[in-house]
Amino acid sequence: EKAKLLRSQPAQIVEPKGLLYVQQREFAVTTPKDGSVSILGSDDATTCHIVVLRHTGSGATCLTHCDGSDTEAEVSLIMSSVKSFSNSTGCGRLEVHLVGGFNDDRQLSQKLTNQLLRAFDLQPEDVHLVTFCVTELNDREEQDIHFPIIYGIAVNVKTAEIFPATFPEKGPDEDLRSAHVLTGAPLTNIYDARTEQLQIGPYFWGPFPHVDFWLKQDDAQILQNLSTSPLAEPPHFVSHIRSTLTFLKEHPFPSRSLFPNRKPRIYKKNEEGLWEQVCSDKI
Repeated sequence: EKAKLLRSQPAQIVEPKGLLYVQQREFAVTTPKDGSVSILGSDDATTCHIVVLRHTGSGATCLTHCDGSDTEAEVSLIMSSVKSFSNSTGCGRLEVHLVGGFNDDRQLSQKLTNQLLRAFDLQPEDVHLVTFCVTELNDREEQDIHFPIIYGIAVNVKTAEIFPATFPEKGPDEDLRSAHVLTGAPLTNIYDARTEQLQIGPYFWGPFPHVDFWLKQDDAQILQNLSTSPLAEPPHFVSHIRSTLTFLKEHPFPSRSLFPNRKPRIYKKNEEGLWEQVCSDKI
């Protein structure tokens, strides 16, 4: 019933003001007291799942975008991140919302759904499954091709409302963060709720293998080889991958070009509610 209700809502366009956008293999956690961020969100999930974990007592809320790379470790990580904001709260319970995936040919969505349920089940604490809109419950069929119904969601940290969403603005440092994932990064926390700062990096990788080869390929080749579900990707998938590959080509050694002092790139929300880079020499 809950999945049906969620699927029936049209996706809302979430503007950048007050938003913290979470990319694949990233997570962010904050509380209703946060003066900078009121919405956490992520989209472009095809076989991936978006997970929202919330403590009803403290209101501490975590959103992450899982792709099945190391689900058990990722669930432990987001559990401890939410608990770190909820330890002093006597009442309340942990609630989880799972959204994403569809009936894909390779059954990757189903596998990830099972991994997530198992990982939460293995936790010593009770976790209450509140929203379950994944795989076959998030699937639509068009001319024998399957697609997800919901590709992205947002959670309002103040009200706990969860709704389907799209995001015109996925920054800051969108290419840098995507490059980090493409080079095989583990799940990374990108936000410090105590200082209300977004922290990107420092990230390190070596020259991306065959980057020139991939950049020469046509759209169909990129879609076929670099997507888990070529037929169901959003229209901007290929341009996004090209942009990330170009970034990797321009920065084969990020330790030299992007993080010469080995410090993260730090952003804070300005008065307009938009991310602004903090001078690194002030750190």
